Amino acid sequence: MKDTKIEWADSTWNPVTGCLNDCPYCYARRIATRFALPDGVCFRRDEPEKSKGVVLWNLSDSDTGEAVGIGIEFSEPYIDEAGKKAAYPTGFNPTFHNYRLKQPKVWHEPKNIFVCSMADLFGAWVPDKWIEEIFKVCEDAPQHNYLFLTKNPVRYIQLAEAGKLPNKPNMWYGTTATTETQKYFYCNNMERHSFASIEPIMEDFNSPGGLLPEWVIVGAETGNRRDKVTPEKAWIDHLANECEKQGVPLFMKDSLIPIVGEENMKRELPAGLKKGEQA
Repeated sequence: MKDTKIEWADSTWNPVTGCLNDCPYCYARRIATRFALPDGVCFRRDEPEKSKGVVLWNLSDSDTGEAVGIGIEFSEPYIDEAGKKAAYPTGFNPTFHNYRLKQPKVWHEPKNIFVCSMADLFGAWVPDKWIEEIFKVCEDAPQHNYLFLTKNPVRYIQLAEAGKLPNKPNMWYGTTATTETQKYFYCNNMERHSFASIEPIMEDFNSPGGLLPEWVIVGAETGNRRDKVTPEKAWIDHLANECEKQGVPLFMKDSLIPIVGEENMKRELPAGLKKGEQA
């Protein structure tokens, strides 16, 4: 766990890293790939059964059961040749850092924690067991608020129906949406805290089409990608108007300052996520 530059959270906690989504704007993939170790150092992609010091998981799609790859579990940090801990030894391959599970329990000051900022914890390929172990830690360290975020909100529904999705006042289930056609309101009917992260916003959300979740985050694409989308001010204005109409707090990330101006920035948090509060 560490302090973070992500404006809407106090800290990040990454017991799972890696993702099989292929989002062209993904900052997490860029970071993990940059610090990955060469193939064969800690994980043999060609002959995974010969990997040492790790537990290998066969990953399958939660909807179809189709095999989608190999997951890796480390029971202790991987130490590179320089004697340093390797944060992303397998790059962006789905990886469970089991030894990181203890981190929230020793962080005594209440925090708003973004869980798995370097992964999609609810991707269809993630084993239920990884998710359940993380949930157990969250329940054992109730002093914090835990914020989850996925591009696959149907997994929330699957886990809820299986009795595996905790309904706790300090656990918030978020959905990432970048275009209006993506569904990001699944959680409204789950009787659990929900939010939407519209980042990067890729088009006008002028007609959200239903009730907004309890909280909305919006931000522009960062980085220097060739096809980078720069949002129009009208897109942000439309979203802000809809949030105001429905009484939903809106958090604009600093990437929007050049677009809307500091004087128009909203950095609102729902009551349950204001420091020291739970709802």
